[in-house]
Amino acid sequence: MKTYLVGAVFLATTALSGTAIAGSGDNYSGFPVTLKGYSGAKTTSVAYTGQIARHLLHESLKKLAGKGNGQPNEALKNQMLAYYSGKDAGRDIVAPASKGAFVFKQSKVDEISKKKELAGKTYKGTISSWPNAMTGPEVVKFWIEKASSANKGYDAVNGYNYPQLISKFIMGAVFYNQIADNYLDEKLNADTKPNNKPYKKGAYYTGKEHSWDEGFGYFGAAAHTASLTAKQSYEIAKLGSKSKDPKATMMLADHNKDGKIDYYSEMTYALAYYASSYDKGGKTNYLQTINTAFLDGRKLIAIANGEALTDVQRDELKGYAATVKSNLEMVLAESVFKYAGSVYKDIQALKAVMEANGDEAKTLKKYVKHWGELKGFAMALQVGGKDLGETATRLNRMIGVGPLMPNSSQVVDIDKNGNYVKDQGSGYDEYALHMLKVQKLMVEKFGVKARNNDQLASIKDLTDKLGGSNSAEND
Repeated sequence: MKTYLVGAVFLATTALSGTAIAGSGDNYSGFPVTLKGYSGAKTTSVAYTGQIARHLLHESLKKLAGKGNGQPNEALKNQMLAYYSGKDAGRDIVAPASKGAFVFKQSKVDEISKKKELAGKTYKGTISSWPNAMTGPEVVKFWIEKASSANKGYDAVNGYNYPQLISKFIMGAVFYNQIADNYLDEKLNADTKPNNKPYKKGAYYTGKEHSWDEGFGYFGAAAHTASLTAKQSYEIAKLGSKSKDPKATMMLADHNKDGKIDYYSEMTYALAYYASSYDKGGKTNYLQTINTAFLDGRKLIAIANGEALTDVQRDELKGYAATVKSNLEMVLAESVFKYAGSVYKDIQALKAVMEANGDEAKTLKKYVKHWGELKGFAMALQVGGKDLGETATRLNRMIGVGPLMPNSSQVVDIDKNGNYVKDQGSGYDEYALHMLKVQKLMVEKFGVKARNNDQLASIKDLTDKLGGSNSAEND
């Protein structure tokens, strides 16, 4: 496992590279072709189409995972697998789709990049936060199988929301992992994808240019993010649905003013969306910190002009990479914190409905959705190539394999046939306390700052109610 390089010395701009902090007019586009000997027609070396195609596969897969009717559906399963592990031509972009003022330029995944899939880019290691020692791709395929038989992706008996589990885990197991444990890690070594050679035979970009671009693509930010506020970036990702003026938001997204949104360069996805969602509260600046680090790194590579990077240049580049990785980790930790708070609030609401002998269906569905987001992000946090050790163990134990259900049952394992194994869980107060301890863990170990859905003010009263340190814990 890797440890992230965090050194202020590398964050400073060096005289050797000549790079400068990105200004509000900087776009992640237009960097020149520097590859020695290239004589083709390309005028810019920037290319991250494959990464955007995978964002579209991810968004479409999430949408499809909510299409089941509660009965086994082989056709739906195969369709989802086509978006996860297939490379078929002709796959429609299911999501995000044109809506109101938002009109997208492309309609097929292959219009962005051909023959791309998610499975081959999913973290291949064992997922310790899920039973049966499954690998990353095996976990996703297991959930796809379950989603195809679920009612709109929702399992009310066991407590799973498959679209949320699939989506949040992929953000970690594909996007975060590829950035932190591949393109901004091994591929920054001197003898790996060097800057004085093409990335691959016939390419018009150097090894370091394309490695850096692919990392940026997985982040999911629009190319003109430097000119957007966090709120604007968030509203673009939400297709204007959270904006007072969707048409104005569309115009902000349409950077080249052609009347349509280009999925490749003008849309915000996944990790960049969540960074925006926290930053708009004014306590954090994850989006622009990450975006600026990517821009400054790309400028440094461009200034090298097709020559192999010096050790000093690579050290500076690694500093920018460290900034990206540490801030992405924070975005995921903020997400765990947020949804632990949501689950805590849902438990209180569910208890109130149950005590009043009311209809719990709507409240339970919300609870399960938020639990799926919590679990997915907690799993995503653990696949970036950094060993979280005891922190991961505590996190997994407190969240569990499944949420505590109204009948006090809880999934604890999966048998050899893929069936869930349930047992009696702790009471709702105990499980609610675990959610607060998850929030506390994110503060203590990661120093989260946005702290959306902060419920920590309740931890002392709940601990006292349960008898202090002797309360039923599994952390």
